[in-house]
Amino acid sequence: MKRTIVGISDCAASSDRDDTLVTYALGSCIALALFDPVVSVGGLLHVLLPDATLDLKKAERNPSMFADTGVPELVSRCVGLGAAKKRFFVWMAGGSAVMDESGIFNIGKRNELAMRKALWKAGLILSAEDVGGGSARTVRLKVGDGSFWVSADGGAERELKVKGRISAAGRA
Repeated sequence: MKRTIVGISDCAASSDRDDTLVTYALGSCIALALFDPVVSVGGLLHVLLPDATLDLKKAERNPSMFADTGVPELVSRCVGLGAAKKRFFVWMAGGSAVMDESGIFNIGKRNELAMRKALWKAGLILSAEDVGGGSARTVRLKVGDGSFWVSADGGAERELKVKGRISAAGRA
């Protein structure tokens, strides 16, 4: 079993059925996972900030840092491995108020809203989500079967299921 760690402001895509994409310490950050069940291609993005206009030079160097530039980057990497956008299952997790319980800065909520806008612009619809609250999360995407797993604050891991089942033909 292979494990690919996706760091903060990073993304990865894989067509290796033995690979598990994982990202840790999602506080106000957002993780986005894509999976095409026909070709078993998965991708994972760990977004730090909502909008590339906050720092255009950083966005040029690392599009994965921002929701609006990270989503197209992740889609491109997955499509480059043979995935088709129309077959994607899409998961989102994170966007907590871990360091901002009073809601003064609302970075988690701003990241979530920016991610929703970026998904809309990319023509992608969420299959399942686990966002908000006050817990840090860890997520895993198993490329072999397209299952997406979430744990919060070191607690028990649970599968974030989508309606229908994943099969070789796509959505059921």
